[in-house]
Amino acid sequence: MKCTEDTIGFLLADVSRMMRQAYQRELTEDQLTLAQARALVYVQRHEGLRQFELAELLEVAPMTLARLLDTLVAQDLVERRPDPQDRRAFRVHLRPAAAEQLARIDEAAEHIRRNALQNIAPENQAVLLQTLQHMRSNLSTR
Repeated sequence: MKCTEDTIGFLLADVSRMMRQAYQRELTEDQLTLAQARALVYVQRHEGLRQFELAELLEVAPMTLARLLDTLVAQDLVERRPDPQDRRAFRVHLRPAAAEQLARIDEAAEHIRRNALQNIAPENQAVLLQTLQHMRSNLSTR
């Protein structure tokens, strides 16, 4: 029987956990928590998404997201706008001040990527990225 650490699921989970830990180490006092940074990046990728949809993408409870967004709103990084189709819902948008934080997040992420991909040939990096994108696509259609 194959050792569980060698399965793709365990390896992906381990690498993901280790990358999150590396990001936590990269943080400085003036930067966002990992949860806040993830929320900000997802807002950038899905500008105008409803709060409920954003909570689903982040895999957090809507109340947890509401608290995260409250902090980001207080820092003037995002804003909630009423949903024109549903008066009970809000859509989340970036504020201009988010650009600086997103640049810091990108810088930290790039440093972590460089470390994670160290000694992996560029062509193998490209294959890895394509394979993971294909896996994500396969799983998202189910």
